[in-house]
Amino acid sequence: MYRSRKRIISIVGNVLLSVIILYSVTAIFKPILSGNPYTKFFSFLTSAIVTSIIINLVHKCSSFLKFKAKENSLYTRETGIISEFISSMRSCYSLDDLFEQIARVLEEKADCAVLLIDKTKNYVLYNSPNRITTSSSVMNNLELRFSADWKEGYSFIGDEFGVVSSSRTARGFLICHDKIHMYVMCRYTKLIDTEIFPVFHEEFIRFLQRSRTITDLSEIASLSREWKQLADTQRSFLPPVMPKIDKLQVAAYFRPLVNVSGDYYTVLPISPAKTLLMLGDVSGKGLAAALVMGLVMNTVKILENKEDLPAMIRAIHKAIKGMKLQDKYTVIFIGIVDTERMVINYVNASMSDPLIITNSPSGYRIRPLTSNCSLVGIIDIDEVVVAEQKLFRDDVILMASDGVSEVMNEEGVELGDTELYDETIKSSAAKTPQEFIDDVVNLIMEYNGGKKLRDDVTMMVAKVGR
Repeated sequence: MYRSRKRIISIVGNVLLSVIILYSVTAIFKPILSGNPYTKFFSFLTSAIVTSIIINLVHKCSSFLKFKAKENSLYTRETGIISEFISSMRSCYSLDDLFEQIARVLEEKADCAVLLIDKTKNYVLYNSPNRITTSSSVMNNLELRFSADWKEGYSFIGDEFGVVSSSRTARGFLICHDKIHMYVMCRYTKLIDTEIFPVFHEEFIRFLQRSRTITDLSEIASLSREWKQLADTQRSFLPPVMPKIDKLQVAAYFRPLVNVSGDYYTVLPISPAKTLLMLGDVSGKGLAAALVMGLVMNTVKILENKEDLPAMIRAIHKAIKGMKLQDKYTVIFIGIVDTERMVINYVNASMSDPLIITNSPSGYRIRPLTSNCSLVGIIDIDEVVVAEQKLFRDDVILMASDGVSEVMNEEGVELGDTELYDETIKSSAAKTPQEFIDDVVNLIMEYNGGKKLRDDVTMMVAKVGR
């Protein structure tokens, strides 16, 4: 065996080095005792050079002999077939690759039977078409004697399919890592050099890590494609461009925290003078919020009478409750701007930020469109009240999700609580809706200090024209 041969080579090498050192010492001290100084120096120099050359040769010979011993022990005969399988595992990147090599090397060449089991699920990943590994009694014995928390490494399996301490009495072996058990039933296990089993275990670990990484990357890639498709679908619910409306300019901004969002908005012209504006935010994040968002948008789209705001709120409420998601609801602002009567009729279901910025002789002032309805989709709604506010030429209507006002600076102060926010929207009110949005977005990014945002950011701005 390789370990014994390596030990013998090391002993022989050490003996040779001892003889060389003894000879060198003798050669050095002999002329010293003779008393001739030139002979002393020449003898010392010659002995040192010869000793270095011989020691180097001995080391090289020892390394070569160890290599040959390893080659003869680990890469020939029975052990050589196991080594071939270990080598083939290095090119395996999936379980299918591994199964192919098991069949090609361990089954066909080595006449082994292999059983690969995921003990966390107690699920058979691979089973050789062999009477041993397909036997229910063998499976039961292995399940009873090798538990899910079996020690890492390799173990030898005896005639009764239990663990044995020596390979000399083994009829197979187990390679175990992270609750994945690979049983290899081999009638000549006693002939396999035991040095190969730690190598087998290490390569098995590398394979599992590699295959899991690739599987994770594949799942992420697939999931990313699916999320992108979902994000594209969600964006299709939102207006791709703002409609051209007489005496009303509208612009919007939508920045989801992740691919999909629970924020939504729409602009729906009802008549030449009336336009429905809607912006809302579904509770939570991710897929469930996106589904509710799509449901809300579709509910509003299919309603025939878009001027009946209470009926619209109740229809949305009923649709969300019908999904039975328990913790899902929406806050929503729905307003109808009438540029003929110069009013906005609205329902504000717990949105915190709708505002009208009005120009006055003393400068721009802010008029809030206060909440007049509870959350939609989670608690019963009794009465829906429609409020009305007067509009003036050049008034700016700002609707925003809480991702705008709740942005924090380094001190933890929310943007919506600062004079800076009020002054920015006042100073931007004279600009176009798109320029107004650009100013607010720049303020958000500066106020946040370049950190990652913590919520979706959605805004819609409408400006009443002359």
